[in-house]
Amino acid sequence: PPGDTAGCTFCHTSSEERCSTCHQRHQFNPVVARKSEQCKACHWGKDHRDWEAYDISIHGVVWQTNKWDPTQFDLTKKLSDADYVGPTCQYCHLRGGHHNVQRLSTVYTSMGMSNADRGAPLWKEKRDTWVSVCDDCHSPRFARENLQAMDEACKDAGLKYTETFKVAENLQLDGMGEPMPKDLHPDWAGEHVWSLKIGAYHDGPGYGGAQGQSGEFRMSNCSDIERICFESVGYWMTYIFKGMAHGSWNDATYCDGSFGMDRWLVKAKAASEQARRFTALEKKAGINWVPSEFWRKGDYLDQLSGMKIVKEFPGKTIFDLCPEPGWLDTH
Repeated sequence: PPGDTAGCTFCHTSSEERCSTCHQRHQFNPVVARKSEQCKACHWGKDHRDWEAYDISIHGVVWQTNKWDPTQFDLTKKLSDADYVGPTCQYCHLRGGHHNVQRLSTVYTSMGMSNADRGAPLWKEKRDTWVSVCDDCHSPRFARENLQAMDEACKDAGLKYTETFKVAENLQLDGMGEPMPKDLHPDWAGEHVWSLKIGAYHDGPGYGGAQGQSGEFRMSNCSDIERICFESVGYWMTYIFKGMAHGSWNDATYCDGSFGMDRWLVKAKAASEQARRFTALEKKAGINWVPSEFWRKGDYLDQLSGMKIVKEFPGKTIFDLCPEPGWLDTH
């Protein structure tokens, strides 16, 4: 909805188009752009916990306790000449002063948020790059051991993520997800597809949609167990990946990371058990449960693009209306 997304554009468009996003419009001083806090405006929050992970890591502590001392952090030097006592965000992610963050970045999100084979050749270049950045200050062995530790933490998180989704999936296929997609307001695309249907991973008529078609992660107007699944992978798994990647180990463990995934897995199991008990009791008592009308309509839901499509283009989805690839990016 427009109200929800109004703030999104300030981060999601400005950094790609404007130098002033990092350099600040009224100063445009390279010294400002080299400070870690400059990244904080966009790179923080539950689903992209970069700043928090860095700030409470050992590297972040070194920055916060030494940043006022020019003998420790001389920010007047070009980034290619930087000899800081510890890394800033920019030192690693804009290494040498280049402006293509992905080129020499240690970021490879699909390895952190998906059940990927971390030993696959696809990731070798990224892993070698990771080590090449860390060994400016550490030994290659140290860097690879920390990378392996992150791998193990992400693998463990992946097991919890898979089990949490399986609980929700079984409930959906047994017709006990309350409410079911057919009982909900259409999603943003004008469809009634299970929100956790990710392409071929969850295919078949039980999930709604066409073969190979993906659903969307609904964050609202969905069953409680679907929201739990979203938060488990979108929030707590992010804490684990970002925490291990930045050396913020508490983020990956007690501070909602691993422990958060544990809690949400228990909540998913409890929600499933409750739904199954209620279904059995309703069947025995002859109760035919009908979802409340507020799932289908409301001032908030009417702002969604899905309702506009359903009203103005019956039988179509947003994908049917795209004249060419990339159309959605600009409309």
